[in-house]
Order: sequence, then structure tokens, then C-alpha cells
Amino acid sequence: MKASAFVYPWDVNGDPAAPERIAGLGVEQVTLASAYHSTRALTPRHPRHRIVTAEYAAVLYPPGDRWAGRGLRPYPAGRWAPGNAYGEAAEALAAAGLEVHTWVVLAHNSRLGAEHPDTSVVNAYGDRYPWAPCIAQPATRAYLVDLAAEAAVRPGAHGTELESLGWYGLQHLHAHDKTAGVGLGDAGQYLMSLCFCPSCRTGYGERGLDADALAGAVREALEPLWRGAADDGGWPTVEKLLGEDTAAATRAWRDTTARTLQEEAVTAVRAAAPDGFQVLLHADPVPYHCGANVGVDPAHILSVADGVVVPCTGGTALLAPFAGQAREGTVLAANFTVVTGMGGSPATLAADTARARAEGATELRLYHAGLASDGDLAAVRGALAVR
Repeated sequence: MKASAFVYPWDVNGDPAAPERIAGLGVEQVTLASAYHSTRALTPRHPRHRIVTAEYAAVLYPPGDRWAGRGLRPYPAGRWAPGNAYGEAAEALAAAGLEVHTWVVLAHNSRLGAEHPDTSVVNAYGDRYPWAPCIAQPATRAYLVDLAAEAAVRPGAHGTELESLGWYGLQHLHAHDKTAGVGLGDAGQYLMSLCFCPSCRTGYGERGLDADALAGAVREALEPLWRGAADDGGWPTVEKLLGEDTAAATRAWRDTTARTLQEEAVTAVRAAAPDGFQVLLHADPVPYHCGANVGVDPAHILSVADGVVVPCTGGTALLAPFAGQAREGTVLAANFTVVTGMGGSPATLAADTARARAEGATELRLYHAGLASDGDLAAVRGALAVR
């Protein structure tokens, strides 16, 4: 069962021991960030630093000529990943015998939202989400498709994993986040993630909804949740709060918008890539979910991409809907956090791997080789040795 570890360029560059240490885990592949959001990351073994602060979403290589004169374009990284940081790390990892795939974060970009606020998702109250570009807007879609193609197809890469290729919503890991005071549940998260930018307002109108009336209905539906009412969860609650027809119309707009973007991006990546280049999406099988693991229809996405990377740290239940739609050659990668301090369980990785295989997984993804402690990495080595 092939395994790949997630890695940042700053985990490798400046640390000559890093490539062999990662290869020594027993993985065959690394998924190396080439375009990534802002973060603050620990580097517990690096000889030059212990904390890396990536101040904004950036590409970790020099962006190409396609962006000349365009208003929306990727930002090169600052001092945390200067020059062609991705390329330097990729060469070192390949020299250690590891197959390198790119890791591309797309519709998650706080700097884009800060500098171009009109690109952001706007909720029913008029609040903007600067971390969440609205994927319905034509200029934003064009930017995301071109970024996917450029950041995915880096020299020497054998494939890519596209993260956040769909709707991003309210949930967002953020410095000093203070949004957990009310338990919104799945329904509340969906309602708070509906976008009311001009493009989405037009889209709702094309499906027979008045955008102003819809925004009012969303605000009214959320009132019981703000007062502490229990959200009984899932899509039936959205239908109850908005009405079945209205809820279905919002889904029709959002589902079509996400699916067509995914189709366009994957097509663009394949057009730029060599034969045999693998294209995977980080995905959740509940289509109305938002976030890094975008909600998808399993049958549709497996007809578009070569497979999916599925979050499994809390259990392997999300694998089954994809396994039921998989064809010969489909990649179904179970993604386990192996950093104990981030909620992972490297000590149970062998058992987790067996359970994932039984649920249909064909590969493993391990988050994250650079963030994990020495003890966590030792547990990973042990688990992979008995696959």
C-alpha cells in the first residue's frame, strides 16, 4: 500500500539530513507544497530554525509569465521560502529516491481577500470572508484554474494533490479564532457559508430565487441557532429551516459551480502535464460541506480526477462512499494525521491502515513529516514496516 508524507519546502531546504530521514520512514512518495496558505509551522529538527511563519498565501516557486498584467495573480513567497524553494526541495527529495507530487492549495487565500475584497465570499449578513475566494466569480475562477495548472505541474513532479478546489466557508483555522461560542452544526455552517456576492446573487436568480429574500430567509433560519437551539444536523435541517425547494435551489447553484470549476482545473492541469501525471483532489463525500477537503459527489469527482485524498484521522467512514464509486486504477488515499499534538495517533497507524484498506483505501497519506516529533516519526516507521 503506497504511502506519501506531506512536506513543506522549508522542512528540507537547509537541512541536508531531511531527505534521507523522510525516505527512512518507509514512504515511497512525498506530497510537497508548491502553493500554500499562510501558516505558522514548527520545524523541530531543522538546524537553522524552529518556527517558520508564512505570512500570506503564496507560491513557493517563481510565478510564470502568464500572470503579467493580470489583477489577480499569485504572490511569491517571502523570506520563509525564497526563490525556487519548491524546486530546491523537490530535487533533494528525488535524489533520496522519493517520488515527488505537488501539493496545491487553491480557494483559500487571505491576502487575496485583503487586497481584492470583492473576490471574497459574502454571507447573508454582508460580512466578507477574506480567506475564502468566491469560486462563482469569473475572474476568480480563471485565476484558480491557471494557478492549478502552474503550481501542479512543476519540473519533475509525477502528480498533484489539489486542496480547497471548491467552496470555502465560515470554518477557518485562524490566529486567535473566536468563533466557537455557538455550536452551528452542519446546517448552520452551510447557511453561514452561502455567498451573496453579485455573481452568486445572479446565480440564485437563475434558479428562481430572489437573492434579497433568500438572504432574509437565511438570517431568519439562523436566529434559533444564535439563541442556542440544538442543530439536529445535516441536510434535513437545512431543508427544514429554508424549505425543501429553496434549499435545493441553493444547492443546485453551488454544486454546479463547484463541479464545473473542478472539471476546468483538472482539464487545465492535464493539458499542461506529461502523460501519466496523476491528479487527485482532497475531498469530502458530503457535497454541501466546505473547506480544505471540499464537498463533492463521489461519482462525479471520480469521473473527473484520478482519485481523492480523504480525511481519516477521526475514522474511516468517509472512504465508503468513494469506494462504492471507484473503478480500476482509482486512487483512494486515506489521510491520517501522525502528529500527536495535532490530534493524530501515530501509535495506532498500523491498525488504522488495516481498517482503511478494508474500507477500500488503496494508498496512505501521512500528515505531516515536517511537523511530527521524533517519537511520532518512530511510530510511523514501525507502522509502515509491517504494512
